[in-house]
Amino acid sequence: MVRNLGGTVICGVDEAGRGPVIGPMVVAAVMAENDKGLKKLKVKDSKLLTRQKREELDLRIREIATVEVSVITAAEIDEFMKNGTLNALEVDRFAGLIERLRPDRAFVDAADVVEKRFGRNILERITCQPELVCCHRADVKYPVVSAASIVAKVLRDRAIDEIQEAFGRPIGSGYAHDEVTIAFIQEWLKEKGTLPPHVRRSWKTAKDLYSLSKVTKLTDWMD
Repeated sequence: MVRNLGGTVICGVDEAGRGPVIGPMVVAAVMAENDKGLKKLKVKDSKLLTRQKREELDLRIREIATVEVSVITAAEIDEFMKNGTLNALEVDRFAGLIERLRPDRAFVDAADVVEKRFGRNILERITCQPELVCCHRADVKYPVVSAASIVAKVLRDRAIDEIQEAFGRPIGSGYAHDEVTIAFIQEWLKEKGTLPPHVRRSWKTAKDLYSLSKVTKLTDWMD
């Protein structure tokens, strides 16, 4: 993207897949000279759009803006969580994308309950020092963050599709509230005795299901 001399280049950053027990978390950054084009596209928080609409908007967003993404696999999340937190991981990846794009102003959807702390932690990790707007529900308030949420969600959905195709069976959305996801993990544990690939083993859901499978197996053996 060519910078408009004298203008203020803006960037929005958001993630998709923070909480699921299966699959990656995707962080996306969208940079544009302004948000007029994004407003014209009528971008919204990705959760308010159908998958078909997100796919359509993803293509349009990439035509009028610069896009950068960071995909963090379940294994990478588990490794980071040994000595860190999910918020710290998001700060690291958010900062990395902002540093790569070096906008004049960045809008960030805060993952921390303390918005200012999340923003401060990002600024401490970058050298470009843009004006930073960090708040909750930024994906609703700012079109450039809405666009980032759409890009992140599209990539996350595609990743889940690929994982499901590799397993050759339904895995659901990957979220713990999804009965298909839980049933898939339980069946895999019953068949293989271990958690499936792409599962976040550091997640309480995964640990509980694994523990329950061992108790069930022991009970069946005793019977």
